Amino acid sequence: QVQLVESGGGLAQAGGSLRVSCAASGPTFRNYAMGWFRQAPGKEREFVATISWNGVSTYYTESVKGRFTISRDNAKNTLYLQMNNLKPEDTAVYYCAASSYSGISIGTGTYPYWGQGTQVTVSS
Repeated sequence: QVQLVESGGGLAQAGGSLRVSCAASGPTFRNYAMGWFRQAPGKEREFVATISWNGVSTYYTESVKGRFTISRDNAKNTLYLQMNNLKPEDTAVYYCAASSYSGISIGTGTYPYWGQGTQVTVSS
């Protein structure tokens, strides 16, 4: 069983930066790919970024490419999402998730473990 706890969300101005973190419990964190998803009010949860078990492979949704960076520290059981040049449309609850696979994946169905989410609000 993997438990995930996000932190680091908050309020930023457009063009600013935030970093959200996800602390994972359990010895299997390092074996599986991880992902970040987000859900804005009235919208479905959407994929943001994913990283393979060893951090070598990453993939981003088009709207965040060049602005967001996903990374992981397996020694610390922690996943990160660095968000730069934030836009108001990035406002959402951000969720980290642990995959059941070692390779990158964008489908929510491949992520059996989810955190509780952290709010990110970007003002214009």
